[in-house]
Amino acid sequence: MPSKTSLSLPDDVRKRLQMLDEDGFSEEDQVKEKLKLLQDFLHDDVQTQLTSLEKKMTSSEISMEVYISKVKTLLGEELHLENGSHVDGVEQNGKTNGFINGSHTDEPDDVAMGSQEEEEEAVKSPTASKGKGGRRSKANADTKKSPASTRVTRNSGKQPSILSMFSKVQKRKSEDLNGEDVNGQIEPKKEDDLEESREEKRLKVDSDEKSAPEESKSETIKPISAAKVMTWIIQQCVMATPPPKCPDCRQYLDDSDLKFFQGDPDNALDEPEMLTDERLSLFESNEDGFESYEDLPQHKITNFSVYDKRGHLCPFDSGLIEKNVELYFSCVVKPIYDDNPCLDGGVPAKKLGPINAWWITGFDGGERALIGFTTAFADYILMQSSEEYAPIFALMQEKIYMSKIVVEFLQKNPDATYEDLLNKIETTVPPSGLNFNCFTEDTLLRHAQFVVEQVESYDEAGDSDEQPIIVTPCMRDLIKLAGVTLGKRRAARRQAIRHPTKIEKDNKGPTKATTTTLVYQIFDAFFSDQIEQNDKEGGLKRQRCGVCEVCQSPDCGKCTACKDMIKFGGGGRSKQACKQRRCPNLAVKEAEDDENIEEEDVPAEKPKKVAQTKRKKQTQCKLAWIGEPVQSQGKKHYYSKVSVNDEVLEVGDCVSVSSEDPSIPLYLARIGSLWEDNNGKMFHAHWFLRGTHTVLGESSDPLELVIVNECEDMLLSYVHGKVNIMYKAPSNNWCMEGGLDVDLKVIEDDGKSFFYQFWYDTEFARFETPPKTTLPSEKCEFRFCGSCAYTKEKEEHETPRALEPLDNADSDTKVLYALACFKGEQFKVGDSVYLPPEAFNFSVKTASPVKRSHRKEDVDEDLYPEYYRKSSDYIKGSNLDAPEPFRVCRIKEIFCHRRSNGKADTSEVKLRLYKFYRPENTHKGVKASYHTDINQLYWSDEEVTYSMSEVLGRCQVEYAEDLNESIQDYSSGAPDRFYFLEAYNAKSKSFEDPPNHARSAVHKGKGKGKGKGKGKGKAAQELQESQTEAQAPKVSKYRTLDVFSGCGGLSEGFHQAGISETLWAIEMWEPAAQAFRLNNPGTTVFTEDCNVLLKLVMAGEKTNSLGQKLPQRGDVEMLCGGPPCQGFSGMNRFNSRTYSKFKNSLVVSYLSYCDYYRPKFFLLENVRNFVSFKNSMVLKLTLRCLVRMGYQCTFGVLQAGQYGVAQTRRRAIILAAAPGEKLPRYPEPLHVFAPRACSLTVAVDEKKYVSNVTRGNGGIYRTITVRDTMSDLPEIRNGAAALEISYNGEPQSWFQRQIRGTQYQPILRDHICKDMSALVEGRMRHIPLAPGSDWRDLPNLEVRLKDGTMTKKLRYTHHDKKNGRSSTGALRGVCTCSGGKPCDPADRQFNTLIPWCLPHTGNRHNHWAGLYGRLEWDGFFSTTVTNPEPMGKQGRVLHPEQHRVVSVRECARSQGFPDTYRFFGNVLDKHRQVGNAVPPPLSRAIGLELKKCVMQRMKEENAAEIKQEGMEVSD
Repeated sequence: MPSKTSLSLPDDVRKRLQMLDEDGFSEEDQVKEKLKLLQDFLHDDVQTQLTSLEKKMTSSEISMEVYISKVKTLLGEELHLENGSHVDGVEQNGKTNGFINGSHTDEPDDVAMGSQEEEEEAVKSPTASKGKGGRRSKANADTKKSPASTRVTRNSGKQPSILSMFSKVQKRKSEDLNGEDVNGQIEPKKEDDLEESREEKRLKVDSDEKSAPEESKSETIKPISAAKVMTWIIQQCVMATPPPKCPDCRQYLDDSDLKFFQGDPDNALDEPEMLTDERLSLFESNEDGFESYEDLPQHKITNFSVYDKRGHLCPFDSGLIEKNVELYFSCVVKPIYDDNPCLDGGVPAKKLGPINAWWITGFDGGERALIGFTTAFADYILMQSSEEYAPIFALMQEKIYMSKIVVEFLQKNPDATYEDLLNKIETTVPPSGLNFNCFTEDTLLRHAQFVVEQVESYDEAGDSDEQPIIVTPCMRDLIKLAGVTLGKRRAARRQAIRHPTKIEKDNKGPTKATTTTLVYQIFDAFFSDQIEQNDKEGGLKRQRCGVCEVCQSPDCGKCTACKDMIKFGGGGRSKQACKQRRCPNLAVKEAEDDENIEEEDVPAEKPKKVAQTKRKKQTQCKLAWIGEPVQSQGKKHYYSKVSVNDEVLEVGDCVSVSSEDPSIPLYLARIGSLWEDNNGKMFHAHWFLRGTHTVLGESSDPLELVIVNECEDMLLSYVHGKVNIMYKAPSNNWCMEGGLDVDLKVIEDDGKSFFYQFWYDTEFARFETPPKTTLPSEKCEFRFCGSCAYTKEKEEHETPRALEPLDNADSDTKVLYALACFKGEQFKVGDSVYLPPEAFNFSVKTASPVKRSHRKEDVDEDLYPEYYRKSSDYIKGSNLDAPEPFRVCRIKEIFCHRRSNGKADTSEVKLRLYKFYRPENTHKGVKASYHTDINQLYWSDEEVTYSMSEVLGRCQVEYAEDLNESIQDYSSGAPDRFYFLEAYNAKSKSFEDPPNHARSAVHKGKGKGKGKGKGKGKAAQELQESQTEAQAPKVSKYRTLDVFSGCGGLSEGFHQAGISETLWAIEMWEPAAQAFRLNNPGTTVFTEDCNVLLKLVMAGEKTNSLGQKLPQRGDVEMLCGGPPCQGFSGMNRFNSRTYSKFKNSLVVSYLSYCDYYRPKFFLLENVRNFVSFKNSMVLKLTLRCLVRMGYQCTFGVLQAGQYGVAQTRRRAIILAAAPGEKLPRYPEPLHVFAPRACSLTVAVDEKKYVSNVTRGNGGIYRTITVRDTMSDLPEIRNGAAALEISYNGEPQSWFQRQIRGTQYQPILRDHICKDMSALVEGRMRHIPLAPGSDWRDLPNLEVRLKDGTMTKKLRYTHHDKKNGRSSTGALRGVCTCSGGKPCDPADRQFNTLIPWCLPHTGNRHNHWAGLYGRLEWDGFFSTTVTNPEPMGKQGRVLHPEQHRVVSVRECARSQGFPDTYRFFGNVLDKHRQVGNAVPPPLSRAIGLELKKCVMQRMKEENAAEIKQEGMEVSD
């Protein structure tokens, strides 16, 4: 462009005009850009003409093409240019850069021609652009560091000699100036420009323009070509198109952050001159000096800036170098030995490069990594950037330092969660001298690709047996959230490795678990078998994903694995994959699968009777009765002995039976009776089950059997032979035998000998002491079968029976009774019962919450571009699907229908019942229930008739005025207690005093008069009697040791149940241990490794190093704890290392505690997947150890939400009881809860097990909601830190009244919340308050944040194959991957209100539903986590109405901790204590079940004593 103009233009405008000519814009964009630049400098008459042209165009008098062409002419005249010369420039640039208007996408329909509205928008808001770091951190992308170092190169093949490079550089400069147009012919592309020529082919917008082999300058072609382009523009006008990008550095040209290189000082030298400068004193100026160097010389550079050939400052780590984009740098060069970054003594240099590679040389013993460039001539190590380049370089340093933090953190904490990593990052102070002052989640996500690649290379250098860091829960979450591509171009990185980095590998193996002999032997025996089996099978063949670049690269031939391969001359023994080809996608997927074991995978099946599946084989055998029949019944003649193949069998002996299938081991049974009838010689078989057919599977003792309730009659000809099955009773001194050296073998294996210890429930997987009746007695009768007796008893138990008929002969249709028995309970007239919710409806139609759709159709899609992702009406954490609690009724009559002969039809017992209303069943609806007690009812005279067999249980309902204690004391005295104060009249919708017959609690059924109670006192008197009866045995509290106690949730629940007194607790993490001490001042809390303590006790020590008294054998009556087991949650293949990790896990240590102390009760609590890890191997081995110790045991999964907290939290619970105790059942649910969260079945070896809960998802109370939990807490702001404040009001709900307790000083503690960064706070502020709101409701706006910075608008730049376009025609993709291509690091955007990473990976992850989600007042919490993060695993952590994350106290309430409960440490410590705890209401429910067992045992013992005394008296 001629520099002479008739306008006095400033230099920067002139420079920009020149850039415009080179920048390859479309004609329209170019004209508009020029107009913008020259607006203030044009002459008045031209201004007037332009205004009139614009008016004509807007009123459609002239077309867009005419308008553009006229404006262009005017501007041309102003600038003294010939008309139209720019078209050549445009076309020329378009051709050379493969570019029509700056768009670099690969989708033809995305070619960004820029509609007018879009451009005007860009003019109005120059800040609507990509984040500062956006383009720079682009991607964190393709740069890699390896344990040696990382060098990233351009794809340049063989490196030419220095001399040839000299001429090449000069040539490149001239080419740059000449626009690469030689004699009208396009010169063949240099290798460096191949990429761009490919891009050009993809962008065939105008075939005519492209097909011309030469650039024709003829005037005739130009108008056609321009017209076509303009037509295309108009067609695209309606479509939203992305703004133009620079074809080289890929930055948005309308971005306010796009900076230009400011130029070199006059004395700056070119690279060859600079390298021979004597100040660097490395070369003489003769060229031989260069050639004699084998390696490139190294220098340091300071005050550097990196830019592309258009002068845009740009990052060098975003994949541009790898794509052969030419990047240059200007700087001051210093000798390699000079560590001072100041400019003194340096040589100013200009346009060094292009850069062929960049690399990291590791941390120089400190916090800073050294970064370097390689050009054709030298290596340069970077010191300090120029001021203008500092913000870009800071991001580079930031991500390198970030990757150092992550790798070091995960080395030491392989079980950390994503939230833990965020906590680490946010609390790390960056080293001084770097240009940033804190790390945020945005920083981590921005650099995720780079960080993950560092982790990959760290793993690559690791041992093949070591679990890679990449599969840790934390990295898997980061990979999903940030959409990281694994296994990218590692081969290229490998060639570039140069310098050793100093991230040291942490070689600490698993710490040795302290184990008792028994536990050690079980694990060791099992594992050595498994390893042997794996070796035989040659290990598991690992598949590849086949997609990533690692899978597609060849074997390296150099690593140990390759050297062992036959093709490389090895022995082929190890069968390991090439170390360079370990597929990261596969490792991550395996770990993922291992953790997301879905319960629904196994088809539901009713537990089958084993008898039906036993296909038996008859054998030819000699049969003969011995002796006469001992009894005859009809045609059946019973015998006591028989000879089978000359072997004598008696009733009570055990036999084996062959299977039809030879691969199935012999079936084993006890003979219950022997007889002959029409079918032949028969026997009754009471079956045993081999241990391998129980839940223990292969882990069980091969000789151990269990007795089951299954039996059948069969022919004696099926008998294979006699076997010896002995009952192994626990020894008398059992509880003191813990930890002794034992032989794992119980009996010798002679092929015919077996033993059993337990009766086994095949449905619930319960191992229990066999009932007395199943043991063969001395005087064995000629026929007895424990299984038949049990089955008969069960049938009677489950069949309702009416007793004590009343005299009501006047009724023709029914016979009345005073009593009925059902499920082992007696029901009298006047008792209250539970019925299923579908038993009847109420007269009042309640305004039940309509399933509202939270989707609004009239949403402005340009403002809310992600709203379309909310296609489902399901809201996470919503109670809309929760069932109603059981109906409560009082029995008015018990009757059976009369048959025609006047006798009662006793096959069906019926009940006539009075209905009770709950507050939500009245016309007041759900709101009424919020303020009333959950056990408050209303009497009604409405009646209903129902079958007794449908009754779910009994409860107690009293008129409150009749109680002689407070309602509070009555309600908490025992479960299943309700009260009423008023009656409800549905017709008049009014509340009244209850009628007289309602007030007397017990109708005594005596003769005709159903005796009405006189006055108030009677019910209370009866009640007291029943209470004193129940309170008869006083349960003493068990001395308890709580291992892995955390802040004490498990113990707190047991204390509330009154079953235990925690005398000792072990907790390694100091803040949690302090919290435990605060709440349990009488407990000895050990803050050390549980393995160390057990070692001390086993060695006979009485105290630890601090002088604390250690519990001794016989001291501990109850052991409870939740051993962390993430250590092997990601292990997929069993090899010697994973075994050692498993054998040394804390689960094994915890089982050793149980074996040593032999407590009366044992409880192990863990995450739901504990029962599924490793094909349930962890579960099986745990149960196997307990069974071998002699414990009765079982396992189940419970949902905490069913026991009174507003939170979904499924937990695996293993219960064990010592011999002589009763094995507790799991508590029945108290509250109804969302069915989706109540899938509690567990599949083990393809069989489904359920815990013994009989009521399913039903409950006696309504669900507890977020409103119940925290609506009374005062409002606080983001980052609130006041540790003690006042409540500012009364409790609103029943839950709040319970949780506040009766504390003397009403001080609210720990209502504090995390201080989120300005950007996160800005996002939270824009999440709407409607239920189900989350990140998809965020507006795409520029917003000023609290720290004064502005956010950017998220740009949608790509076609989205899956989601198409919006209703306004706007694009929906934010990265090339949305169109099915690999991700492009240059597409990343930051500092936007809508986080870029969520739309980027949303299609793969259920649209990230719930992230930045608000809790719903009427819903429940997701599982309370250890660190509430809006983008964490549980993203629904925003308060329903306030712009902040939930507070510590709100989380504590969601776990059911009383408000008086104390936590210790900073806000994150407290969150972690709460998130790791067992909800006290859940442990309280379990504690009450334990208490029931103890009381039942005491009752039985008392009864036995009384019986014994009676016998002695009669003697």
